[in-house]
Amino acid sequence: MRFLMMVKHAENSPPPPQELMDAMAILTEEAIKAGTIRGSGGLAPTAQSTRVRLSGGQIKVTDGPFTEAKEIIGGYAEFELKSKEEAIEGAVRFMELHKKHWPGWEGETEIRQVFGPEDFAQPCGETSRPLQKQAS
Repeated sequence: MRFLMMVKHAENSPPPPQELMDAMAILTEEAIKAGTIRGSGGLAPTAQSTRVRLSGGQIKVTDGPFTEAKEIIGGYAEFELKSKEEAIEGAVRFMELHKKHWPGWEGETEIRQVFGPEDFAQPCGETSRPLQKQAS
């Protein structure tokens, strides 16, 4: 099962302390050795970001910063794990590192299962088949 973990925190959080970065590097190395991590990274501040929104039939492009954002996604990691319980255990361990190495920091890790096309039911009477490239 694939899980995406998103770390959320206040928009104006300072950079993490080096002790936390070092502890997260060890945690990441363990996940690499276990073969459970598929990718991870920190995300740029919203001041360096852009939103593309479709609303009312119109597409609007807006450059950051986004003044209405009080909490942002500051980083992510995608894992291949056996269960949601294993994902929760990993997120708790990750947040424990924040508690230990960044006293006073507040945030959360949101865990979302990642689904692929194979995870969605086919309409009645239709059988599953591999996707094929369509001619342009």
